[in-house]
Amino acid sequence: MSQCARVNGSCKRCEGDLPFEFTMAFQPIVDLSLAQIVTYEALVRGLRGESAWSVISQVTDDLLYRFDQACRVKAIEMASALDMQTDLSINFLPNAVYEPKACIQATLEVSKRVGWPTHRLIFEITETERVRDRQHLCNIIDAYRSMGFKTALDDFGNGYANLDLLTDLTPDKLKIDRELVMNCDSDFRRQALLNAIILLAQELDMTLIAEGVETRAEALWLGRAGIVRQQGFYFAKPAINSLGTDITPLLMGLKRELPELKSDVETSTGAVNERD
Repeated sequence: MSQCARVNGSCKRCEGDLPFEFTMAFQPIVDLSLAQIVTYEALVRGLRGESAWSVISQVTDDLLYRFDQACRVKAIEMASALDMQTDLSINFLPNAVYEPKACIQATLEVSKRVGWPTHRLIFEITETERVRDRQHLCNIIDAYRSMGFKTALDDFGNGYANLDLLTDLTPDKLKIDRELVMNCDSDFRRQALLNAIILLAQELDMTLIAEGVETRAEALWLGRAGIVRQQGFYFAKPAINSLGTDITPLLMGLKRELPELKSDVETSTGAVNERD
């Protein structure tokens, strides 16, 4: 890992204007047992709602660190302006972090400026390529935890976010990829894999979040299996510059069908429940 370029409070890699503009969309993560939104994930979009790829495709190697910092700052500024009362989840690329405590300074500064509590920040590890330095990623997670942040491993079960990462990494949350969630209400093989992941998360003290939930049947099966934290189009699509519409009636309806459920914060299965 190259030496951090931050000198006298500034960093030539991370600071400066980008040659393009972007905004954020926010998608809720719900807890079925509470019938509440517990987190919003900030997702990059073009100013007119263009896809994340339309923005990310403009990020060259020279702009990677600057873009990563700009996303964090914009997400926190917008969450504060929208009066978000939940946790905020922000994606980050480990390869865009040179030295965790130095590269987090812009995040801390904007949080202080807008009054955003840092304990309500979650950083999602999003990798489109194999992690180049596993120990570096471990150091980032450890450093973030020491500063009061939570971390999540995104897209677990697909691509590069696979089982072997958990031999070294200790994220607070695992976000189960849509590939495993799809048709889980009727697919025996997916049910077997999800049940195994539930046991794994209990043993490793991690909270599970099912991504890509698109049907009521999927949501109910996952809830009955014990995965009460969920995200997907069934609940809400990402809303540009907005927290979206009220989904309380939808969540209350699901909770009535799952009366036996308890939230992570209400159970005593491990320390992960205390963290949430």
